[in-house]
Amino acid sequence: MSNDAPPTVTIIGCGTPTPTPEAFGSSHLVEMPSGEKLLFDCGPATTHKLAKAGVPVTDIHTVIFTHHHFDHDSDFPTFVLSRWDQLVPTDIPLQVYGPPPTAKFCRGILDEPDGLFAHDWIARVNHPGSQVTFADRGGVLPRQKPVVVPHEIGAGVFLDTYGVGETDEYRVTAARAEHVQPYLDSLAYRVDTDGGSVVITGDTRPCDSVTDLARGADTLLMMCWESHERVSSTDHDLATCSILGAAETAAEAGVRQLVMVHIGARLRNPEMAEARAREAESAFDGEIVWGEELMRVPPPAP
Repeated sequence: MSNDAPPTVTIIGCGTPTPTPEAFGSSHLVEMPSGEKLLFDCGPATTHKLAKAGVPVTDIHTVIFTHHHFDHDSDFPTFVLSRWDQLVPTDIPLQVYGPPPTAKFCRGILDEPDGLFAHDWIARVNHPGSQVTFADRGGVLPRQKPVVVPHEIGAGVFLDTYGVGETDEYRVTAARAEHVQPYLDSLAYRVDTDGGSVVITGDTRPCDSVTDLARGADTLLMMCWESHERVSSTDHDLATCSILGAAETAAEAGVRQLVMVHIGARLRNPEMAEARAREAESAFDGEIVWGEELMRVPPPAP
């Protein structure tokens, strides 16, 4: 790693499985100083939200999943096909990382003959009307099918032949997040550059593995589903994180900035603003940012 600029983060999806006018589902874009972009999760309407944020899908060649609940992955077929349809040349592979069942998930979308969207790309590759549209865009026939390369990973710095886990510019480290095991595996991620670090927890309850991953980080994006009163002493406590839980994690890890994401619908009500701020500030005296969709997260204050 050799660039002293920090990675930048844009919140694409800041909501939950509950659709609201303000937010729906989870997705975050991390951009390196070089311009390389990593997309973490691909929840509902991510493709459209990227366009609203001014980010072409053709700029993204790496997607990293925290886990496979629908509010984190349901727009992935749209993203894959939109990226492929607009990309010239079409054979730049999309590298996809995540816990199981990432490989099965990718194969089930595109593989011949039974992938749920195989009929779409087969028609676009073979029909003359689609071929001429591709040629008008600058494509050279014959058109190639979408290329998606899945990698199932676990905790640690993940490395492969493409070098995505660690490059001269950044390093990505995964850690176990405690969510709905044993039914789904979940991972949190840390991105380090010479200029700074950001941690994206995905969905998790407070746990040592996430706290350890976040130690000394500049920015922590952490799930904040409800107030502690509504999470503690219930089964919600097994899978999710309250405002207080996120704040206590940030304090114990010693991060500079806590960004609340995956914010529950009730917490978005204007009348909750004072109470939610009070709960967060009771445990963490660093910078607290309440995430909004399409927000470019400001860097922590010096």
